[in-house]
Amino acid sequence: MTSVKFVASIVAAGYLLATVQPVKAEMTVPVDSTVRIAEVEVVAIKQGRNLRLQPEAVTVVGRLETERLGITAMKGVSEVAPNFYIPDYGSRMTSSIYVRGLGARIDQPVVGLNVDNVPFLNKDSYDFDVLDIERIEVIRGPQSALYGRNTMGGQINIYTMSPLNYTGSRVTATAGNGDRLSIGVSTYQRFNPSLGMSLSGYFRYNGGFFTNRLTGYKVDTEKSGSLRWRTEWLASPRVKVSNVAAMNISRQGGYPYEWDATGEIAYNDTCYYRRNLFSDGLTVNYKSDRFTVSSITSLQYADDEMGLDQDFRPIDYFTLVQGRHEWTVTQDVVIRGNRGGRYEWLAGAFGFSRHTSMEAPVTFKADGINDLILSHRNQINPDYPIRWDDDSFVLGSDFSYPVYGLAAYHKSTLRAGNWTLTGALRLDYEHAALKYRSHCNTSYTIYDCSRPGAEPTVFDRRAIIIDDGDRLSQHFVELLPKVTASLRLPMREPSDVYLSIGKGYKSGGYNTQMFSDVLQQRIMAMMGMAGGYDVDDIVSYKPEKSWNFEAGAHINCAEGRVSTDLAAFLIDIRDQQLTMFPDGTTTGRITTNAGRSRSWGVEASMRVRPADKWQLQASYGLTDARFSHFDNGRENFRGKHVPYAPGNTLFASATYSTPLRGIADLITVNINCRGVGPVYWDEDNASCQPFYALLGASLSFVRDWWSVDLWADNITAARYDVFSFVSVSQRFNQRGKPRTCGLTLRINFE
Repeated sequence: MTSVKFVASIVAAGYLLATVQPVKAEMTVPVDSTVRIAEVEVVAIKQGRNLRLQPEAVTVVGRLETERLGITAMKGVSEVAPNFYIPDYGSRMTSSIYVRGLGARIDQPVVGLNVDNVPFLNKDSYDFDVLDIERIEVIRGPQSALYGRNTMGGQINIYTMSPLNYTGSRVTATAGNGDRLSIGVSTYQRFNPSLGMSLSGYFRYNGGFFTNRLTGYKVDTEKSGSLRWRTEWLASPRVKVSNVAAMNISRQGGYPYEWDATGEIAYNDTCYYRRNLFSDGLTVNYKSDRFTVSSITSLQYADDEMGLDQDFRPIDYFTLVQGRHEWTVTQDVVIRGNRGGRYEWLAGAFGFSRHTSMEAPVTFKADGINDLILSHRNQINPDYPIRWDDDSFVLGSDFSYPVYGLAAYHKSTLRAGNWTLTGALRLDYEHAALKYRSHCNTSYTIYDCSRPGAEPTVFDRRAIIIDDGDRLSQHFVELLPKVTASLRLPMREPSDVYLSIGKGYKSGGYNTQMFSDVLQQRIMAMMGMAGGYDVDDIVSYKPEKSWNFEAGAHINCAEGRVSTDLAAFLIDIRDQQLTMFPDGTTTGRITTNAGRSRSWGVEASMRVRPADKWQLQASYGLTDARFSHFDNGRENFRGKHVPYAPGNTLFASATYSTPLRGIADLITVNINCRGVGPVYWDEDNASCQPFYALLGASLSFVRDWWSVDLWADNITAARYDVFSFVSVSQRFNQRGKPRTCGLTLRINFE
């Protein structure tokens, strides 16, 4: 049925193309509003009046561009901003972000995320669909002074359409190959000049592209939906109140990892990810003649569960089911001076509390027991071999993980002629605790085979009963400065050059995924084999810190038709947090501190309108991130590239729009290209994904109340890997998505 609808949509679009005719009369061609943000008010609480002329490396993607590129979630901005990369692998839980050589696969992110000013603190909740995006801001470089913890690589701000600025209803429907279907419905109502509300709903279904050869079913299926209710109230000429409540639900297969030895996805236990995410954010803005006070209060609840066949092979080794409940409360108060003139200031205080409860039992199955435990034990003592009494046993892990933090920050800006000097400072405190319980109840039998020719006899039966628990805690105090200097250039259009120095900070934490391995090693020690882990040594990791030195320029010329952004950076990173799979037959992942590394690179972005009908855009990022000191006791990785951080990112886009006569008023053609690589998969740089490029295109027909887009991505069907790792001494890969194509219909009701 899905395929029939998709074909019917293509036929209808073809008829539309055949009936329209070019006209000679010139009509206004829409232009992406991605350069300036003229008003701050509640929208840009911590940025200045012209975001692009701030001493930062910034990419702003406007509404037209998000629609043209089909961006509905944060991952869609990958490569559009230079040196900004989010690989699409695993599930929506794996929102790994890499910026300028910084990044992590698990735990603490390097980039913060705000949606309509509401912060999301857990990167596992970053990947969700947002309907009616007005614009996306990608700010690169450390933002720790204003945004705090885990923003050492940058900050992403997503803003949606406001019911005070737009009224009417919108319907968006998409169909594509891979049995993709989605529909979004939203309505924006302004009841009077001071009160507006909007309600939107979105549903997505993906049939998937990757097949489990063992079961014959697609593994990357997804059903997801969201509801979003926004209220904006101008309580008085000085007070504005905005509240956004959102609910997101996702049910995924996910984790299409193929075994490198066979080149196939073939595992016998089900992998899945399920998430329920609720958030509510209240923003109150008061503006006087002298200052503006903004209060941002948010409440979030996440309930998710992940199931993994951890060996990803057609054998019974072990499985993981991780269930989690998380509550988060944040409060940010920002005061900004309104006097203008030579001196401007901003001050604020921020506090948060996050409490996570998690259960993560690992079930050892028959093949895992035989290969990982019995074979090693019986080689050591063949005269008295053992046999497990059950076909499986559970390594139980239960956690309570409360984290809270407080911060105070200030920013001052002084203008002297064409010079602008800015200094910012933040004092950040964080406390993290972990209460854990590790438990196991199983048994095995020892046989006597010491007499040649005699039948084995039962020598002994032993029970393994473990129930350990403890409470760990640590706290961090950081002073996070940033200073910048910018010089206004003597040009007709606003342009400048800048220098900045800032400290970045990513908080420490705990390796909850390693407790099953600690428990496994303890069981083996009880059986006479050496245990390999100590809880105090392997569970916690330290904060990551960096100093970022940056020089850049924002240049506008040709009456605003040409906009160029340039940046060069050098980052010195201490105690860099890396996600690693420990050697041997372990199942968990561990975040460890890698000593010291450095990253340098350049970025260039350009937008050009050579004629009214043309829009050209290009961005390129080069990053060279290497370890300057990292010795794990077995190998020295000095001079090796930091894994998973791409060396190059590329984005190029050409858009042509022209008026038509007939059913449609406007036709728009877009061709774009995204490039990434090389990406090294391991600390020793023994394997990598070379640079690859993906070609995309779209053809749009627009009228005042509707539009139809025909689109395609990865047109050349390039084969590439988005993820690769070694687990249980085996390598696994996930392929990037194949060629995708489809149709999107948008209808606006005034």
